[in-house]
Amino acid sequence: MKKVSAFILITILLVILICVWWFVPSKMSRITPQEVLRIEIFNGNNGQEIAITERSEIEHIVNNINSISFRKSKISIGYMGYSFRTTIYKSNGHVYKTFIINSEDTIRKDPFFYRDSTGSINYNYIKGLFENSSK
Repeated sequence: MKKVSAFILITILLVILICVWWFVPSKMSRITPQEVLRIEIFNGNNGQEIAITERSEIEHIVNNINSISFRKSKISIGYMGYSFRTTIYKSNGHVYKTFIINSEDTIRKDPFFYRDSTGSINYNYIKGLFENSSK
């Protein structure tokens, strides 16, 4: 009987921990703009890639991503296609983080999609960077 009670208690605690892990918002990034050497963004819609080295653009993108809390939305394994694959490089040249910006409220960092309920990702700013680079 004690073994059954211990098993039930452990199962309940495990379910609670998984729920907390799933539903508690988290930050996608905690890097400061000063630590970033460049940001490379590949546009999955047209195959164009840009390297962002302008400090004001780096600050805008990093501060925007840092300011948002995301929640896991669903598993992303098996999904194809994306809008903007974003790679942030630290000042030492190493990759800090790679993730996909799909819309104003969705980022994909496998194996999950993450959502921002406020729609605060500056998707149009990034879209504008591609429009300006093609001129």
